[in-house]
Amino acid sequence: MKSDFLLAITQLSAEKNLPKEVVLGAVEAALVSAYRKENFAPNQNIAVKISPTTGRVEVWAEKAVVELVTDPRKEVTLAEAHKLNKEAKLGDTVMVEATPGNAGRIAAQTAKQVILQRLHEAEHSAIFEEYAAKENDIIAGVVQRVEAKQVFVNLGRTEAVLPATEQSCSERYRVGQRLKVYVLEVARTSKGPKVSVSRTHPNLLRRLFELEVPEVFNGIVEIKSVAREAGFRSKVAVATRQEGIDPVGCCVGLRGIRIQNIVNELNGERIDVVAWNADPAAFIASALSPAQVLNVKLRNDIANVVVPDRHLSLAIGKDGQNARLAAKLTGWRIDIRSSTMAETEKAAAEARKAEEEAILGKPEAPVAEAALARAKAVPGEAPPKIAEELVEEEAEAITEEALVEAVEEPEVGAAEEEEAEEEPATVLSSTFIPQRLEPPSELSGKPKIRFAEDIFGTRPRRPAVESRKKKKKILRAKEKGGGVPKLGKATRRDRSTG
Repeated sequence: MKSDFLLAITQLSAEKNLPKEVVLGAVEAALVSAYRKENFAPNQNIAVKISPTTGRVEVWAEKAVVELVTDPRKEVTLAEAHKLNKEAKLGDTVMVEATPGNAGRIAAQTAKQVILQRLHEAEHSAIFEEYAAKENDIIAGVVQRVEAKQVFVNLGRTEAVLPATEQSCSERYRVGQRLKVYVLEVARTSKGPKVSVSRTHPNLLRRLFELEVPEVFNGIVEIKSVAREAGFRSKVAVATRQEGIDPVGCCVGLRGIRIQNIVNELNGERIDVVAWNADPAAFIASALSPAQVLNVKLRNDIANVVVPDRHLSLAIGKDGQNARLAAKLTGWRIDIRSSTMAETEKAAAEARKAEEEAILGKPEAPVAEAALARAKAVPGEAPPKIAEELVEEEAEAITEEALVEAVEEPEVGAAEEEEAEEEPATVLSSTFIPQRLEPPSELSGKPKIRFAEDIFGTRPRRPAVESRKKKKKILRAKEKGGGVPKLGKATRRDRSTG
């Protein structure tokens, strides 16, 4: 019997993955509840001890030392107390062994429930302690089920929750899929420990590098910073702590085998590994790779970067992604300009400076005006002219306007106007072409064009013509001798206009 009891304890501890002492403690607590119901007073203090070697169960009860025993469950005589403790006196309390012969059915059922409850609590506590130690670390699991907004991942002893906010937008999860997830938080709840995991956290990328690159795991290569847009692109800045080691080469691996394993785990996410530099300008230039950087100027927390014209779109990236990740990686606000834009702005600045000097009366005024004209020039077009050329053109324009105004227009008499009103159809035909009026030969300049509308006025409106159908209707009515039929509103309106 005792060997069977110990065998059951050992088997239970193996199934629940709990220490044997924890299972024995749960059984002892259950026996206390069972024995108190039938053999002891409700408020009496009792304790149960199980020998881990023999499996013997001992029940000890606290009793008061009195001269005359009235309740044997709570009291003991002084002589019996001296057997346990020679220094016991009247009024003291001693622990006396009072193991019952057997427990009833109700007590056994109570003990079973208490054992299961205590084992459940012990299991939850062990799971919480296990995964709390893995918080902020990476762990592998299998997708157990997929719901509308959550994915449940089986971690072995418990189930983790992958919320919608921590899911990568480029990944599609299916039941049975193996994933590496980053443990965000482990919390205690009434239903047990709750483990929250992530697939979008930047530290997931950091932990994957530690798994795939031994130099990163050993500390020879250090990951300085990580910028990530999960599912699309990431940038990692690395530096070495040992001379003669290429940090970027260590992370990429031979023929890219190391970085390719990480890319496959992240479902094809692009990863740029750049070299970290203590000089912010050099670090920013490296962070904007694969674009080539010509110049970097730092001012407060803004970095003005100049790139070749053909690399401007490459430096900015799709929807500004490359520039945004470089800013996150370096911690600087980055302003990217092409070399042409930079030269134009430089020329404009020089022009403004020269213009200010010209206003102050310095001899560089003509040079300032020419520089200002060059700065305002549009690429592919002729540069704007400076003030002297503009003055000459204005003089020529004024002279030309004076010559045109000097041309007298021939006046049209009243007789000619009446003749034009009488015969509008002969003048305004479909083949009428306005003729250009020649200015007098003694005046030079552009001839002024006059059109027929200016001379003869607008074309008169033609009377409306009745449709053939209505004419036929009138003729048939006359032939029958019934008179002219009534016309509709449109016919009356046509008649009135006619």
